[in-house]
Amino acid sequence: MALLPEKPTSQTVEAIYSFWAGKQSQPRAYLGGSVIGRECERQLWYGFRWATGGERFEGRMQRLFDRGQREEAVFVSELRAIGCEVYDIDPATGAQFNFKAVGGHAGGSMDAAILGVPEAPKTYHVAEFKTHNAKSFVTLQKDGVQKAKPEHYAQMQIYMHWSQLTRALYLAVNKDTDDLYSERVRYDATFAKSLEAKAERVIYGKEPPHGISADPSFYKCKFCPASPVCHTNRLPAVSCRTCAHATPEPDGDGRWSCAKWKADIPLDAQRTGCPEHRYIPALLKRWGEATDASEGGNWVEYTSADGVVFRNGPRGPGSFGSEELAAMTPAILRDSLANEIRDEFDGRFVPVEEAA
Repeated sequence: MALLPEKPTSQTVEAIYSFWAGKQSQPRAYLGGSVIGRECERQLWYGFRWATGGERFEGRMQRLFDRGQREEAVFVSELRAIGCEVYDIDPATGAQFNFKAVGGHAGGSMDAAILGVPEAPKTYHVAEFKTHNAKSFVTLQKDGVQKAKPEHYAQMQIYMHWSQLTRALYLAVNKDTDDLYSERVRYDATFAKSLEAKAERVIYGKEPPHGISADPSFYKCKFCPASPVCHTNRLPAVSCRTCAHATPEPDGDGRWSCAKWKADIPLDAQRTGCPEHRYIPALLKRWGEATDASEGGNWVEYTSADGVVFRNGPRGPGSFGSEELAAMTPAILRDSLANEIRDEFDGRFVPVEEAA
C-alpha cells in the first residue's frame, strides 16, 4: 500500500507562530507575586538569579500565554457592563497598578480593583482574571481556587496584603466552553505575611536554598525549568545575578551593588555581566569545593572530590573565566590533551554552537 502524503504545513500558520516565537521576554528583574506561591524556594531563587537564562517557548505557547492577557480586557468590559466600577489603570502611570516590596526586589501588577461586586457591592476587591483548559476548570469548580490553584490563591493573598484590601475576586473562564467561575477570597494576614517572608529568604539568600527533592526524576522536578542547573553539572547562565560580587540591597528600588567595582549595577548591565564575573561558589558545588580564594587576584580555587584543582578566575593554565566554565563540563577539566592545546594556543573552550 502506498504511503499517504503527510498533511502539508500551512505557511500562514507557521508565519504566525514564528511571529510569536520572536516575542520572547527577558527574565523579570523582580520576584513576581504570580510565582511567590510556588512550593520550591530553590526554584524561586534560581529564577530570581536568572540562573536558567530565562525560559523560551515555541510560538504556539507564546500565543497561548497572550490569550490570557487578551481575556483580561473581556472580563473588565463584562464587569463594567453589569454595573461594577473597575479600576484597571493607574492614572499616575497609565498602566496596571503595580506593587513593590522587599526593597523593590519583589512585586507584581494587579489585574484590577473592583467595587460593586454583586455578592458584596460595598467592598473593594482585588481582581484576578485567569483562563483554564477544560480539565483544569473542572478541578477548579470541584475544589476551589486555594486547593486547585495554590499559586493563584497566593497571588491574590500577596496582592491583598500589598494593596491593603481584604477581599479578592477570582474570575476564571473555561477556554473550551466559555463557562465562567467566580470565587470571593478572604484576606489571610498570617499566610500573606509568610509569603512575604518567603520572598525575603529567596531574595536575600546568598546561595540556593534546599529544594523540594534531591531526586531529578521526582515528577515536580522533571518539568522544572531550573532542573538542569539544580540536578546536573550544568552551570547557570552568566549574569550579575549569579556573580559572587553582586548583592541585592534592601534600601533601594530593586538596587543591586557590585563589590568588585564598588558601584550600583544598572539593570541592563546585570543581564550581561562583565569579564570579572565569578560564580557564587555554591553554584559550582557539583564541580568541587571552594578551597582558596584571592580578592585581589579575583579568583576562587576549587578542588574536586577526586583531587582535580581548578580556578574560576582570569584566563590561564587551570584557570577559567565564568563564560568559559559555562561552556565546559567537569570532564573537560580532566582532559589533559584538550587543556594542553588550550594553553599552547592561548585558546578557550566555547559552546558547541559557537565553535560550529
